[in-house]
Formats: sequence, C-alpha cells, structure tokens
Amino acid sequence: MENVFDAKTAQNYIDRINKLTPETQRKWGKMTVDQVLAHLNVAYEMIYEPAKHPKPGMIAGFLLKNFVKSKTVNEIPYRQNIPTGPMFIIKGNRDFEEEKRRLIGFIQKTQQLGSEAFDGKISHSFGKLSAAEWNNMLAKHLNHHLSQFGV
Repeated sequence: MENVFDAKTAQNYIDRINKLTPETQRKWGKMTVDQVLAHLNVAYEMIYEPAKHPKPGMIAGFLLKNFVKSKTVNEIPYRQNIPTGPMFIIKGNRDFEEEKRRLIGFIQKTQQLGSEAFDGKISHSFGKLSAAEWNNMLAKHLNHHLSQFGV
C-alpha cells in the first residue's frame, strides 16, 4: 500500500490529480470528475472539518465499526461500483478547480502532519484507528477514484 504520509507519494497523487480536466471521462460509475473530487474531499472534511458532517447515530456507528471498517482500512483495493455512504453522495455540479485545489491541499496537509498525528486518531465513522489504517483508507480511496478516471 502506498504511504500517504510520504512526500514522494503525496506528490504522485497530486500529479495524477493535475492530469484531470473538467472534460475527463470516467471508466465506470456515475460521478462526473467534479463530483468525484468533491466526494474525495468528504473523507478529508471528516478529518479536518468534522462539524461539516454529523457523526453516525448509535446503530449506524455500530454497523460501520463492525461491518464496514475492516473492509475500508485493509489493503484490499475497492471493487468497482461499490455502494457509498450517504454523506459521500455528491449531487449536482461542483466547481472543478475549487474541488481540485481543496483536495491537493488536504493531501499536502496530511503528508506534512505525518503518520504520528494519525496514530490513534479518532475516525468520524470507525473510532480509533492506527496510522496504518488511516493510510490504507485514504490511499485506497484516492487510488480507486483516480483509476476510475484513468489517471
């Protein structure tokens, strides 16, 4: 699994994102390129802007921790067309350049903070995670959607 806390890896993600244009077409799925950038930003908003997204209720939290977490934080890549949580569903058009700028900023911030800042950090949906689990979750999500758009 790539290391999102490594400067070279973070730059590789940024280079891939910079290959996207508003006209880039998806290989599968329903989201447009601007929507997928906004979708990727939600994961980082839950880290850096948690007030933007309500925490899951008790039942949803139990289900997320016991049934979704293990599939999200392991090293097995996501398969195509998997369902997504309601807060990750992006409707309508988004500002491509703004979403791209925000995503690059989040990637840079995460890399600069380093794994130490994430080891034992509480996830909005899954509770306490190790730095390796944070890494896997973020790297898998980025790779899945950047591959979806051929970059």
